[in-house]
Amino acid sequence: MSSPEKPSGSAPALPQATARTLAHYERNAAAYWSGTRDHDVSQNLAALLNAIEGEPPYSILDFGCGPGRDLLRLRRLGHEAVGLDGTKEFVAMARAYSGCEVLHQDFLALDLPAGRFDGVFANASLFHVPSAALPEVLRKLHATLKPRGVLFASNPRGNNEEGFNGERYGCFHDLEAWRGYVGAAGFTEIEHYYRPPGLPRDQQPWLATVWRKS
Repeated sequence: MSSPEKPSGSAPALPQATARTLAHYERNAAAYWSGTRDHDVSQNLAALLNAIEGEPPYSILDFGCGPGRDLLRLRRLGHEAVGLDGTKEFVAMARAYSGCEVLHQDFLALDLPAGRFDGVFANASLFHVPSAALPEVLRKLHATLKPRGVLFASNPRGNNEEGFNGERYGCFHDLEAWRGYVGAAGFTEIEHYYRPPGLPRDQQPWLATVWRKS
């Protein structure tokens, strides 16, 4: 994982950061789908579903669903899965592939129903949110969860670098910084782990965390 460029950090740069990232995914949607459709994230799906209280099926928001790989897996498990992505091409792909409802929304302009979901599955998506916008995004995810609902997030970890890595904007939080953001939004940590499983820590670039709505 290469180090991102250092951004200016000014508020006017936020829309530009997301627009440039979304444009990259629009241009490369087919290649991205080809490269990720067989990724095994069953550990992450299980971490979310096992933390949700009550009896299934559950209502799950796949936040940053991409072309719909995990939406279909959730649907096949019997859950009511709803996708959300800011990339128009991914939204079309996800609807066709999964047969699920998919919302077309920019992460910085979310319009989500209150108390709607048992869980939010944010797999490799929240790291694209600039840190200046992250508190508001997490607040909206908190609000769309039912009482004691669960947020799962998996992000590439780092030393709190932030900026463009090629054409994609990313924030590479360490565990303590990430805990600060999510805890401040009203969540309580359930567990965290590093991925891929079974490797030395320096070969586990992904930090997965599971949270309950307080």
